[in-house]
Amino acid sequence: MRIVAFEKNGHATIGVRDNEQVIDLSIASPDLPQTLRGLLAADALDAAGEAAANAGEAARVAFEGLTLLPPIQDPPKFLCIGRNYAEHAKEGGAKVPQYPDIFMRSRLSMIGAGAPIIRPPISDKLDFEGELMAIIGKTVHRANEERALDAVAGYSIFNDATLRDYQRRTGQWTVGKNFDGTGPFGPEFVTADELPRGCIGLKLQTRLNGEVMQDTNTSDMVFNVAFAISYLSQAMTLEPGDLLATGTPSGVGYARTPPVWMKPGDMVEIEIEGIGILSNPIADES
Repeated sequence: MRIVAFEKNGHATIGVRDNEQVIDLSIASPDLPQTLRGLLAADALDAAGEAAANAGEAARVAFEGLTLLPPIQDPPKFLCIGRNYAEHAKEGGAKVPQYPDIFMRSRLSMIGAGAPIIRPPISDKLDFEGELMAIIGKTVHRANEERALDAVAGYSIFNDATLRDYQRRTGQWTVGKNFDGTGPFGPEFVTADELPRGCIGLKLQTRLNGEVMQDTNTSDMVFNVAFAISYLSQAMTLEPGDLLATGTPSGVGYARTPPVWMKPGDMVEIEIEGIGILSNPIADES
């Protein structure tokens, strides 16, 4: 099942995607939670699927033209892994880590598919990072690797767009990773049962203005999704709606000669096999 979040009459709602249509759950089943986070917390994904399957034509809207939002706009935690592909660590002059490098993203840094990534006036060092996103669907604490994937409800795509000069001012990356409007997430949430377990073996590609910049396979992660969830859950309880961005492969802009920075008028696309394409233009802050 595929779920999208979109704007309707100035408010966020969700729907089940059916090819080129979306079944608006606020019409098909108004008694269900009207956010993906709410569906996960209520263990109501199956109910949403059943409601969509029985929905009439009145609940159907065209996917094209919707203003898409991040599938989850208010995650309890938004965790990210750095240097999770060996070649990316090397291109940045770093050793492959023994344990995951973890940082966090803020809610206001997220945008939906199609929305412009905002380049702030104080930096032109805006870089792309295509990533697989895992979405937690069940509460999990101190899980082993065998159990860890049971907590994953599904997956999506993330672009961890980064202001590199701000990232590198200190050893902590938080500021460079959290400018408002720099974290595209979407276009949809795909339930885990539609994908290989742990999303292992999927092709991931980032394109800037049609040119391939990153091209890898999720099997090349240093720390796969199961390990990452097990590791994180030793320290903190993971909850329904938590997000885990799993790191970017080599080919980022700063490591090129000369460096390639995203600029207004550019279009960046991230495609992950079986999940879809996340596309966003670049715009200067107005």
